[in-house]
Amino acid sequence: MAKIFRDEDYRPRPNRRGSRPRTKNRPDHKDAVSGLVTAVDRGRYRVILADDDGNFPSIPPTRKKKGKRPRGATSVTAVRASHLRKQAIVPGDIVRLVGDTSGAEGTLARLVEITERQTLLRRSADDTDPTERVLVANVDVMGIVTATMDPDPSFGLIDRALVAAFDAGITPLLIVTKTDLHPATELKQRFSASGVDIVESSVAPETEPTDPSVGDSTANDSARDEAEPHAEVAERLRGRISVLVGHSGVGKSTLTNVLVPAADRATGHVNDVTGRGRHTSSSAVCLPLERGGWLIDTPGVRSFGLAHVDRETLISAFPELVDATAECPRGCTHLVDSPGCRLDEWVADGKAGPGGVSRLESLRRLLPSTG
Repeated sequence: MAKIFRDEDYRPRPNRRGSRPRTKNRPDHKDAVSGLVTAVDRGRYRVILADDDGNFPSIPPTRKKKGKRPRGATSVTAVRASHLRKQAIVPGDIVRLVGDTSGAEGTLARLVEITERQTLLRRSADDTDPTERVLVANVDVMGIVTATMDPDPSFGLIDRALVAAFDAGITPLLIVTKTDLHPATELKQRFSASGVDIVESSVAPETEPTDPSVGDSTANDSARDEAEPHAEVAERLRGRISVLVGHSGVGKSTLTNVLVPAADRATGHVNDVTGRGRHTSSSAVCLPLERGGWLIDTPGVRSFGLAHVDRETLISAFPELVDATAECPRGCTHLVDSPGCRLDEWVADGKAGPGGVSRLESLRRLLPSTG
């Protein structure tokens, strides 16, 4: 019996010329407004619009005057245009928007352009995976957060983060937490010749300040006094876009809650058996700092692949060892069995500082991972 074909059985042949736009005259979106991406959630982007001066304010909007945009932060929700569907959009991106940019509840703008990024922080899943994961964009400072104990410092992750920051052109800042439990002497000694700035912080989770707009003022004042160890960190981040990275449990969310009291980021504890923290931040989010600027809190990471970083960039991230490599023979791999390598002699003479031995070992562990 012959098959009976119905309308739903019809399958048109694909166009051999491909899918082309109906016109070459594409919209220029000259009326698009600029904004800063602060959060990404399942295809929706939270964006703070730029003010008349081109800045991204962090205060709530005030009543606007006739013919002028309201002062303060206007937050809108947006979706990306179809031509951007294959491009990663991350917190810190400065974008251009069209459509309804009023920020009213239920409205949706359209993201049509990603402006040129000044910096781009990337990592690969592991050292064998060349695929890059874009983390944040347009960051000025990378705060590498590590604890003196509980959990113990992961020098491997710190060195990897320093390499990633150097590769991206971002200024690194080593933030040492829990110094009230154990001094930061070892960390300071290891990185004394690296040129990396180190600041200490020692606020415990139970002393986090609350939102100053609510609650008992006496409790807030007491918590604020306890938060004084964070004053230097806050000053280093003021007026800049910064990102915090580090292992789970080192105190990133606690630090964020002190610097941005209204953030209310979840905090957790370290597992007594594994010595690891639990992921309390599930996504990167850009938060306004009280003294100006923006802070991006990222989920805790347990690996920081460097497959996207080339060999020369990796070596340059160890400034206390760079001069020694200039004296090595041509084609030197700088590994332990490399003939004529001058790195061991350089470190033995103390030219790489007190932490030279540890830093050289780290460099040699990372060299095989470079792309």
